Amino acid sequence: MEDFTKEGLIQSLIEIRDKGWIKTKRKNNDGGAGNTLEDLLGIEENNLPLPNAAEWELKTQKKGTTALVTIFHMEPSPTAYRFVPSILLPNYGWAHQRAGKKYPSNEMSFRQTIRTGQFSNRGFSINVDHNERKVLVEFNFNKIDQTIHSEWAKAITKNIGKGNITPQPYWGFDDLFHKAGVKLHNCFFVQAATKRINGDLHFSYEDIYMLKDFSLERFINAIADGNIYIDFDARTGHNHGTKFRLRKNALIDLYAETKEY
Repeated sequence: MEDFTKEGLIQSLIEIRDKGWIKTKRKNNDGGAGNTLEDLLGIEENNLPLPNAAEWELKTQKKGTTALVTIFHMEPSPTAYRFVPSILLPNYGWAHQRAGKKYPSNEMSFRQTIRTGQFSNRGFSINVDHNERKVLVEFNFNKIDQTIHSEWAKAITKNIGKGNITPQPYWGFDDLFHKAGVKLHNCFFVQAATKRINGDLHFSYEDIYMLKDFSLERFINAIADGNIYIDFDARTGHNHGTKFRLRKNALIDLYAETKEY
């Protein structure tokens, strides 16, 4: 397909919306809404053919989903500490549920999905420090659910004590803005309804937005309001990466200018 203009892309999206329910042609009938939309537009995956394409992304989300949307991966600072494999996993990890089976008997796990304003049952949360311009990972021993994790809490007390993580992992505002700004600078955002017709998965691309001028202030506010989650997923043999993930519909609120079609 020849390069789109922004206006041409919007027109193509409107034409796809007007078609109503569209059967996915993805193998095994499990194609994501985004992959199917790319097929309909005739574009390669994650390769939007626009002038200045590096400044634009096409994102698609299923309507009604409770799933979090991953927006980027970013390890905490100072990166030289290698926080996840060197501090969080050995000091705060627990035996992997498949240790001694799929993995070695000493395989450890550290998996947490945390946000501001709420502690996980293992005592982890997020704190936004506007004065220091940092997003910090907090640990509060008193917030551990002892009815579930009493043995783990005893191990924490024995190994490193009950204090906060030292040194404390964080992400600087400026680093976050650089990372998020590159990934989310401007965005075409499409929300799709889903249903099965005669057993086949269909999508209806109902809501179309053009989102411009990603806002650091709005992004930090979304973290502070608990609408952005930080997801750790590591085991001894592999760190799957630290993800920043969005609550449903939170993407639209990150931009200074939005236009719905």
